[in-house]
Amino acid sequence: MNDLKKFDLEFLKHYDSIAGVDEAGRGPLAGPVVAAAVIFERETFIPEVNDSKRISENKREALFETVLQNALSYGIGIVYPKTIDEINILQATLQAMETAVENLAIKPSLILVDGNKVFKTTTEIRPVIKGDSKSFSIAAASIIAKVTRDRIMRDLALEFPQYSWHKNKGYGTKEHIEAIRKFGATEIHRKSFLSKIFEPK
Repeated sequence: MNDLKKFDLEFLKHYDSIAGVDEAGRGPLAGPVVAAAVIFERETFIPEVNDSKRISENKREALFETVLQNALSYGIGIVYPKTIDEINILQATLQAMETAVENLAIKPSLILVDGNKVFKTTTEIRPVIKGDSKSFSIAAASIIAKVTRDRIMRDLALEFPQYSWHKNKGYGTKEHIEAIRKFGATEIHRKSFLSKIFEPK
């Protein structure tokens, strides 16, 4: 057992079940923001689970399957660029998290959410700053969210190959920005994120 699992077990002294919640894709110029929520049985422990940013893409893909197989329940929430542009990325992220929790088959006693903001829920909820490197369930949620989003971006890359989303996953790499300048924006791009790329005429 490591510190991430010990963190969760401290809460499980007082709560029957906890759901860890995290998101992927707040910063990219294209693609959705994806959130995941996950609940495990008290005894469940997967040693390799860590903050998704600290794990290689291949390792994340393998762990994704392990996490889902060992989860008591998991839920995913996806908010697409059109809505991100309408309500802003913070509200879109909170909406994705809220949807992820609503998609759980089991109602948790406590929700631990990565970051310093919380969403509307009737369940007790606690924000955990840098939660994906502190909590086992939040770290597992970060893997689910990241792999789900990466797969969406790889699929979209087949439709829009010129933007290299299979590599950059929609983030603002030099190659991606040059492609936007050359080919323009698609409906997959977050228009509210592109003002610095398209200089006003």
